[in-house]
Amino acid sequence: MGYVQQEEWNTHYAQERRFRSLGDAERALLAEHAPAPGDGGRALEVGCGLGELALHLASTGYRVDAVDWADSALDHARATSPAGVRWLRLDVERDDLALLEENTYDLITLRLVYAFLGDRTRVMHDLGRRLRENGAIVVITPLAANTPSEKRDIALDEDEISLLSAGWEQAQRFDADGLAVVILRSPRLNQIAVAEKHKPAAHAVTGACAVVTDTNGRVLLGRSTSQMWELPGGRTEGAEPFEQTAVRELAEETGLVADPVDAHVLSLLWDDNHGISRLTAVVRVTAHSGTSTCREPDKFTRWEWHPLHTLAHLDHIFAPSAQALDAVWPGVLPGLPPARAYPHAIAHPRVDGEPAQAVRLRQDMTAKVFADGWAPSNQVRAALRAVPRHRFTPESPLTTAYDDDLAVITRRDDEGQATSSVSAAWLQADMIESLRLEPGMTVCEVGSGGYNAELLAHVVGPAGRVVSVDIDPYVIARTHRFTAEAGSGRVTALLGDGRLGAPDHVPGAGFDGCVITHNCWDIAPAWREQLAEGRYLVLPLEIHGYTRAITFQKHGDVLHARGFTFCGFVRDLGSASRTTPVADLRGGELQLRFEDGEPADVSGIEDALCGPRHELPTGVTVAPNESFETLQLYLATTLPGFCRLALDRARDTAVAAVPRGANAPTLLGDASLAYLTHVPVTDTATSEKGRAEFIAHAYGPDGARLAEQLAAAVRSWDRDARPHGYPELAVFPAGTANRDLPAGHALDKPHSRLVFTWHAETP
Repeated sequence: MGYVQQEEWNTHYAQERRFRSLGDAERALLAEHAPAPGDGGRALEVGCGLGELALHLASTGYRVDAVDWADSALDHARATSPAGVRWLRLDVERDDLALLEENTYDLITLRLVYAFLGDRTRVMHDLGRRLRENGAIVVITPLAANTPSEKRDIALDEDEISLLSAGWEQAQRFDADGLAVVILRSPRLNQIAVAEKHKPAAHAVTGACAVVTDTNGRVLLGRSTSQMWELPGGRTEGAEPFEQTAVRELAEETGLVADPVDAHVLSLLWDDNHGISRLTAVVRVTAHSGTSTCREPDKFTRWEWHPLHTLAHLDHIFAPSAQALDAVWPGVLPGLPPARAYPHAIAHPRVDGEPAQAVRLRQDMTAKVFADGWAPSNQVRAALRAVPRHRFTPESPLTTAYDDDLAVITRRDDEGQATSSVSAAWLQADMIESLRLEPGMTVCEVGSGGYNAELLAHVVGPAGRVVSVDIDPYVIARTHRFTAEAGSGRVTALLGDGRLGAPDHVPGAGFDGCVITHNCWDIAPAWREQLAEGRYLVLPLEIHGYTRAITFQKHGDVLHARGFTFCGFVRDLGSASRTTPVADLRGGELQLRFEDGEPADVSGIEDALCGPRHELPTGVTVAPNESFETLQLYLATTLPGFCRLALDRARDTAVAAVPRGANAPTLLGDASLAYLTHVPVTDTATSEKGRAEFIAHAYGPDGARLAEQLAAAVRSWDRDARPHGYPELAVFPAGTANRDLPAGHALDKPHSRLVFTWHAETP
């Protein structure tokens, strides 16, 4: 009765054979604990068979999606289908679940189905993502205690029900005429706990664990009789090599067969357990054959394949297994205690494998980036389609990894601030396009992580090379591991201060391109010096606190801007990092930020803020979603005494119209200040719906003059600069004499002199 092949189920239903009919006790429990919402609600029945439960749910008011992998069952169900049921052929274990949208269902049922699932934990996680808030999954199953031994595989024992309930905040269990009815709500997130066993025997202190993935990139873990998840593995026997131990234990425990030549020692882990020193070799198995089975039931109750991003949701993982997983995919299990690891220098081949959903989402992401105009070249589009982005963010769900507009945070500091990320795909595409790369070129990337470097490697092709530098050992460890697992072999990851570039890896004529992937307050001389003549440097440059990804072309010692893109990146962590000077006002309620330069004299401004506010409309408006990003730079680079006024995110204030958490362009004067905001235009009959007008606000005795100066600059931008976009920008080395600079507004930084020439100023 424990069918495992699809054809067995097809034959069963083709003969119109049924299973246990839906009982009154089950109907009553569903009505009491999972009634249809007032708006009807949506329900999903997994493994619907001939459709009895689906039809019942439809009769109670649900709109039902009923899925099964047996065509004969669905054919029969459709023949008797009323309105309100959508019958879908779907294998919930193996197919892309795109038809089942996330956050969609109020109720998901698995009646007499759960025991037949192989990767139960993964399936329940995937189904949980499709629940609406307060939705429920209902599992109805026979119990092993009252099921004949020959039918054991259709029922659950108490340990299996306990594991089923472990991943949920709320779990209720009821009886329905001998069937267990388990109602689950609110999936638990990031509940990982590292677990230990009893004190190990002396002969068990040296061993190996096998890290194995399937064709979908999922890792194999076993549920042990100690109620925790473990990798395959065990102690060494005699002088047995670690590689041999790993493949032997893999076969003995799971039935999977691997050749020692496909087993690669990545790291040695040392720890202490109950006073016994333990040495564990992390062995990555890159190829195997067979089907996993439970070969040692006294040690393991089942084996399941787990997507990497779900590992942090498991309840307990054996400590050496958890550390081994982190050695292969750093960061996939957040919050692990530190371990002593000794990485093995020998690299291993690429390991392929990804689910169909990842392929589909990657194509969708690429199409969206292209449609928005960010990847016009065939080379960059091909790279976006080919490089598996999710394998460089293994801790993230696939939908997060392939969100074209989302930067995926991969590391935070102790205060929760992002220190490393995989940038939004559209921005990566734009910056790579700006490098104007050709096959065979060599590129330097400052700020690592792996994915962007692999996009670059795909664009420059087999004859090209990418050198990626980062100051954080953790980030470089991830880059090493992920480019080994899913990369081209053309990325060299280096630990070092990116301000120095990659001095030992510069080609004879210089790098053919250089891209910086963190916010830069200044331009390091090495980036220009190591760049080939006529080639391109792309970096997110902070100009009075406003960041733009700027493409520079090198001509001798001068960099000429060729393009600007509005963006934001994590801050520089290296020796060139800078803390912005600030002046607090009103006890920190307000803050003046001096992004370029030292703080000005703010004496008297506290008193000015207690006085009347002067307001001056500029007459300049913007439409909804209309960019005014050049206004920010225009004011910052043309007005003397420029700074920014910030409002504390956590407080209210009497100061007008400063958006919470935002920064307003500001001018300072003698015990006075003026700042700029924009407000909806609502007071005239001819006002275009949704437009906003820029308003200058001022305090202090010199406020009216400052407001007029600010308003005049806004009108000048609107009249002369706005139609033309960004200014001309040239960057000269620090120390360049004024006489050698072109006409324009100069901004001095420690290593460079930036000269902005707006179009209205061009002779």
